[in-house]
Amino acid sequence: MTVQTALVQGTHLLEEAQIAVPRLTAEVLLGYAMHVERASLFAHPERELSEVEWLHYGRYLHERLSGKPTQYITHRQEFYGREFRVTPDVLIPRPETEHVVEVALRVAARARRILDVGAGSGALAITLALETGAEAWGSELSPAAVAVASANAARLGAPVAFVVCDLMAAFAGGTMGLVVSNPPYVPEAHRADLQREVRDWEPPAALFAGETGFEIYHRIVEDAPRVLAPGGWLILELGFGCLDRVSAMLSGWRDVQVEPDLAGIPRVIAARAG
Repeated sequence: MTVQTALVQGTHLLEEAQIAVPRLTAEVLLGYAMHVERASLFAHPERELSEVEWLHYGRYLHERLSGKPTQYITHRQEFYGREFRVTPDVLIPRPETEHVVEVALRVAARARRILDVGAGSGALAITLALETGAEAWGSELSPAAVAVASANAARLGAPVAFVVCDLMAAFAGGTMGLVVSNPPYVPEAHRADLQREVRDWEPPAALFAGETGFEIYHRIVEDAPRVLAPGGWLILELGFGCLDRVSAMLSGWRDVQVEPDLAGIPRVIAARAG
């Protein structure tokens, strides 16, 4: 079987199963099976697959058809121009979360100590450490997630320390110039509304916040003034429809700013401690 035939057949299977971006998914999975970049598939469509390559490609297609996200199959996800390794122990970093980085670089680029609360793969903490040169920390309730984040930091050369703890409990008062977080914000009642790739594969602790969806926001906003140095910034990613409630939580803060995503949806909120 040639590369071209494998891509045609894989794309057809994915289309029939109504998998998003079927051609791109087939290209990514075939490239991963063959240990080549996608560009090589376009340059050599006539190349014959080895038996091992075909077996791997078939297995990856089967996994994707069962609902497993492509990123958990390839263990890769790009974030802010860097490749992060991901497993089902961590949330897959989304492009929308890059807005948190952009806001941080705009309002708090001089922060010397940064804490990423609920760090997951470490995408925010690692990116901000590399972009700013600041001392960066990440907190995570999951030891398995800390293992993934620590491996990403080592591979990318980012001096980030990850701590297993509940939100900011392990951190002393007045020590951080910037706290960032992409917290869980899905109400438990909305579990059935999520795409199966998210609901069935991504870690529930990174998705679901409780009955209202605002429980983790409330705890972060409540404790952040203790951890932040005077004038320090808190930057949070916003879920859809979360702006009004989170803004109300920050009513006593200074310089509150809201950043929309490319679709115009409020995506990030930033505020300074008093």
